[in-house]
Amino acid sequence: MNAQSNYQLDQSIQYIKTVGPKRAETFAKIGIRTIKDLLFYFPTRYLDRRTLLTSSKASKVVEEGYEGELTVIGKVIDKDTRHFGSKTVLNVKLRDVDGFFECVWFQGAKYFQDKFNSGDIYAISAKPIHSRYGELSFVHPDFDKLSEEESKTFFNTGKIIPFYRIPKELRENNIGDLSFRKIISFAIDAHAAELRETLPVHLIETHHLLALAEAVKQIHFPENEEQLSKAKTRFSYEELFYIETLVALRKIDYKEKLKGLSLPIKTDLVKDFVKTLPFELTDSQKKVLKEILADMKSKKPMHRLLQGDVGSGKTIAALISMLVAVDNGYQAALMVPTEILADQHAKSISKLLQQFHSIYPQYEIKTSLLIGGQKKSLRNKNLEEIALQESDIIIGTHVLFEEQVHFKHLGLVVIDEQHRFGVAQRARLASKGTVPEVIIMSATPIPRTLSMTIYGDLDVSTIDEMPKNRIPIKTFLRGESKLPDIYKFIVDKTKEGIQTFIVYPLVEDSEKLELKAATTFFEKLNDTYFKDLNVGLIHGRMTWQEKEETMILFAAKKYDVLISTTVIEVGIDIPAANIILIDDAHRFGLSQLHQLRGRVGRGTAQAYCILVTKDEYAASSARLPKELEYLSPALLEKYKSSIRLQTMVQQLDGFKIAEVDMKLRGPGDIFGIKQSGFPELKYADIIKDGDLLTQAKADAFEIIENDPQLLKEQHAVIRKNLLEHYSENLKYAKVG
Repeated sequence: MNAQSNYQLDQSIQYIKTVGPKRAETFAKIGIRTIKDLLFYFPTRYLDRRTLLTSSKASKVVEEGYEGELTVIGKVIDKDTRHFGSKTVLNVKLRDVDGFFECVWFQGAKYFQDKFNSGDIYAISAKPIHSRYGELSFVHPDFDKLSEEESKTFFNTGKIIPFYRIPKELRENNIGDLSFRKIISFAIDAHAAELRETLPVHLIETHHLLALAEAVKQIHFPENEEQLSKAKTRFSYEELFYIETLVALRKIDYKEKLKGLSLPIKTDLVKDFVKTLPFELTDSQKKVLKEILADMKSKKPMHRLLQGDVGSGKTIAALISMLVAVDNGYQAALMVPTEILADQHAKSISKLLQQFHSIYPQYEIKTSLLIGGQKKSLRNKNLEEIALQESDIIIGTHVLFEEQVHFKHLGLVVIDEQHRFGVAQRARLASKGTVPEVIIMSATPIPRTLSMTIYGDLDVSTIDEMPKNRIPIKTFLRGESKLPDIYKFIVDKTKEGIQTFIVYPLVEDSEKLELKAATTFFEKLNDTYFKDLNVGLIHGRMTWQEKEETMILFAAKKYDVLISTTVIEVGIDIPAANIILIDDAHRFGLSQLHQLRGRVGRGTAQAYCILVTKDEYAASSARLPKELEYLSPALLEKYKSSIRLQTMVQQLDGFKIAEVDMKLRGPGDIFGIKQSGFPELKYADIIKDGDLLTQAKADAFEIIENDPQLLKEQHAVIRKNLLEHYSENLKYAKVG
């Protein structure tokens, strides 16, 4: 496309027929300034003729037991409101060519009655029922206003009508559904042909994709369902292709351009250390270590994701990897998300290394802890030891990548619970070594489609086996009315030496949220059910020294019960704690519930996770089908809390839990796509578009492997599009 065409697409929207300067100002308020902006303002939904029936046919299918949604088009002939005490009910009567039907609203009647005026034509979509008087009724339906011309066109030709999100700024300036569609139509007729292709020709031909101009036409005004599907596929593929291109660029930059360290096993240090462990490594841990050690030996920089379920033994695998770096004369850093976890890791790692030193005196490996709440004198001492390499293994929080931290020879960086750190933060820590080896750990198992997207530049190792002699945790869902029985169970188990975590969602009572608070229940339970027990309290507002002291006392069995907020969510390891009660469980996310459950069952005794929720949630959860794929998107949305709770009862497998979580919440929420250095997805759905993602990844990686600088003529379009639309993301791929 020539420069003139580019210029026209970048022109103000005021030059589109019926817009003009005044309307252009209104469009600018919602981010539509240019003709190109308008062309890429896609519909949010469509009126599809496949579910369209006349009122008489709709009435017949209801009699036959049909329970799905369908659409009827009719003209408003009357409306009335009735009052029942404080409630107002709106009834709108419509007619079509076959007869009459009604729409009923039991809520928001005042708002909806202003929407319907005599003579208006509406497409009404909902599950139909018969009222007590035998009339065809739609309760709280979706509705879309149509012009007379559109309703006839729709009936006679079967065209699919698009609907757009039209903000109030446009509606206040008399730009409604019909006028917006006309403006879009004028823009497509005049300018769609000017759009410059953004994918290489060979990819379009190989995958039978629509050309960009045609895809834009069909996404706005599809000729039929097949063309609409093709348009959606085109935009989903393109989006996934460019994300995978960024992944491939990041990987090739890290693996090929940067020279890494070669860290082979030099002495018997690692072998001797493994001999001193108080347990045997699982086959899965051995397999993962083999992959990591091969990477460390290679001169190419290691960039590996180590994932495994809660309690699967990732930390030991990471520690052995850190000892390989130490064996080669380098330092290793372990970065974790919280001070309490850093403190616990420092203690447990130091204990193992001291035990190792006592058996093999020739090995003396020193550790340092670096966290925000330390005394200045201790912090300065630790900083000096790190700078002089008097410290071999450094454990800390995000403070590890602050400017005043200077490593002498940083050879390995291990980042735990990595989804809590942004890609820019990770890069800053890695930059403290020449090109250190990098292991990223995650106890939040990552579904395959997501790992291909966000972590496609990493090699993946998975610990898929739990340590031997672990007894599966028993998980129960109970309503609040059962709490007295649960407290009695906890008291009885205390006599057997079992300790308990009780987790609440808040520190203090909130008037706005009806949630139980840790401090309130600490006092209540101390005075009632647990008056004969020793009860501790831990929460996020305490200093890390206060948290540390509480955890030491709990580990030493000075407390029978520890009341907590989610501060204990990650990594806390108290082998004698084998009961966890999570109160107001419906307010927690699924991965968070799974992490919390992982705080128990770390020894060889039977462990219990008790989820307590409102009685009605417990009842509705019990009624859900076991196979969630049978639930429609609407039901998934409606019963999110109940599905989360039922999934916890049914599943111990973190990977299966992560799949359900991604279905319920979407990938961005779970794994921090915003922090990953990649753009958010607008068109593709990586849950549904798995096959498309696989294809896009294969195409992107093949192109980047063969032409890493994108200098070939057929790849010029990719390079240009990356620089125009993904320049911010390219910073993290170090290309362009």
